[in-house]
Amino acid sequence: MVIVTTIRRAAVTLPAARPGPDNPLPPLLPLDEVHTVDERDRDDLPRDMARQIGYEPLGSLLPVRVRDGYGRTREPQEFEAVVLENDRLRATVVPGLGGRLVSLVQLSTGRELLYRNPVLQPANFALNGAWFSGGVEWNIGATGHTTLSCAPLHAARVSAPDGTEMLRLWEWERLRDLPFQVDLWLPDGSDFLYAGVRIRNPHERAVPVYWWSNIAVPEECRVLAPAEEAWHFGYERRLRRVPVPVSGGTDRTYPGNSEFAADYFYALPDGRRRWIAALDDGGHGLVQTSTDALRGRKLFVWGRGPGGRRWQDWLTAPGTGGYCEIQAGIARTQLEHVRLEAESEISWLEAYGPLDTDPEGAWTTVLDTAERRLETVLPRAAVDAAYAAWKPYADTEPGEILATGSGWGALEVLRGDLKLPGTPFDRATLTDAQAPWLHLLRAGSVPEPRRVRPPGETLVAAPWRDMLETAPATPLAEYHLGIAQWHAGDRAQAVRSWERALPLAPSLWPLLRCLAVADRLSGNRERAAERYVEAFDDLCRERRDDGEQWTAATAALGREALESLVAVGRTADARAVHDRLHPATRARGRFRLIEAGLLLAEGDRDGARAVFAAGFEVADLREGAETIGLLWSRLTDDPLPAHFDFRMRPEG
Repeated sequence: MVIVTTIRRAAVTLPAARPGPDNPLPPLLPLDEVHTVDERDRDDLPRDMARQIGYEPLGSLLPVRVRDGYGRTREPQEFEAVVLENDRLRATVVPGLGGRLVSLVQLSTGRELLYRNPVLQPANFALNGAWFSGGVEWNIGATGHTTLSCAPLHAARVSAPDGTEMLRLWEWERLRDLPFQVDLWLPDGSDFLYAGVRIRNPHERAVPVYWWSNIAVPEECRVLAPAEEAWHFGYERRLRRVPVPVSGGTDRTYPGNSEFAADYFYALPDGRRRWIAALDDGGHGLVQTSTDALRGRKLFVWGRGPGGRRWQDWLTAPGTGGYCEIQAGIARTQLEHVRLEAESEISWLEAYGPLDTDPEGAWTTVLDTAERRLETVLPRAAVDAAYAAWKPYADTEPGEILATGSGWGALEVLRGDLKLPGTPFDRATLTDAQAPWLHLLRAGSVPEPRRVRPPGETLVAAPWRDMLETAPATPLAEYHLGIAQWHAGDRAQAVRSWERALPLAPSLWPLLRCLAVADRLSGNRERAAERYVEAFDDLCRERRDDGEQWTAATAALGREALESLVAVGRTADARAVHDRLHPATRARGRFRLIEAGLLLAEGDRDGARAVFAAGFEVADLREGAETIGLLWSRLTDDPLPAHFDFRMRPEG
């Protein structure tokens, strides 16, 4: 019997932490991103690399909100999935989680080719917070994990070049305002899953583009990539060239050999086939290859140090093996952004499948053997031919809709009267989140909310800012205009907009909080603290219930107020804010850590030590953050307990 490729709906059930509500405060503070290069290294970089590192790095998360409402209590949860299967492979995709490819199984052996996380535990690694480990993720936007890590994508069936079906994933990426798509298909009889990727720039201006496909694989492996050198980047933020495979007397192509977390961006020679593989000690594993537009390849390791091991444990269930990541991107390093010209696009094809070859031996011999084996099972010309065959199908309109993403793309298509064949952003996907902006687009004004609640999201792109500037100057319109002006770099005008709104605003705390952030960043910490007190007082008077929205707003504003007040020594005011937080909020690990700092500021060192002794888990601890260790060092000279040790770089 001939087994043809099938696409079917399925369900994936995992112990998962609830995502919780998004943070309702607009992210006005500078981006907290660890992947920045020390200025001392810039002069030693190749000119084109240095130029792309300096090309419009992301400075703000706006218009995206921070996703920090998750905890660490996991309960079984069912996720809608789509399964692609032929007689060789089975691929499982979860459109509701950024289109994550969570599993790729070789049917003849039953071998899982990816690292499949048995739980879904969000952690603060995405640009906007919540991210989880495992599988293959499609990272678009800017340096770091995409803001779509835990967000839904649109998904549908589409005709494939070989007459079978593809799974199309698509969405509107909001940081750079770009539509993208990923077309996944399994040709009949193929040992490889194909992924056709396209990013389009529908605007009349050039935009910076970022893409890395991140592939989690078991860390007990050797990673092969056709390179003799790599660019090493660690959490010390130094970028330097190192030899491959041996650096510092150690073969770094074995992930377990590195002590600290690090990136190795392989320097693939021009003209060499683009591929990377992770093979176990038996010579079995996964290979990823692509057309040449996806030029970069990278290995990420957690390291065997206590911080790296703690993070590995943090992201999964006890007893689960560790993982590393092999990655592929459109630049040599993830620190770069590539210029995409106006009204143009970039596209490529990736292939994922099994590879069997001996990983042991002299590096050049191992690479030559692996490359010959790859050419046998999937010739380079076949990948190029598959890409050429796919390109005409990239515009094919989807058939059956399998999942629905956000309504932001539909709103932008309406605003710009855009034509985006193959990736329909239907008006039916518009929701309450887009309703005020649709009203602004059609009526020229910002509608007043029908009930008292925290303000909705703010759009900040130039066309929306222009509309806000000509809209009637209601308090809510001035609030949104100030945020758009802030994003554009006009901070003085943003402050004026917020100040103009105060006399007539029925709700003061959103405006006061924005002004507090402005004071804080301008160095006026005392006035920032006072405005935080006023904002928190107003919110407590205004909040209508203990529902999710108001609880999230109280927690978010309370956290900023506490940190600001403690910083200027106003411990009595900080204690007053702390005591008015919801009991469940005060019990969260983040606020237990803040309380320990407050107790220390109040002079109660024993009380602060008691908080540590009782234990807490900061669910939204940021990648690379050393907050816990720094506070511990102020309390005692004792070594930092292992369960609090998340340090990702050498001391000093």
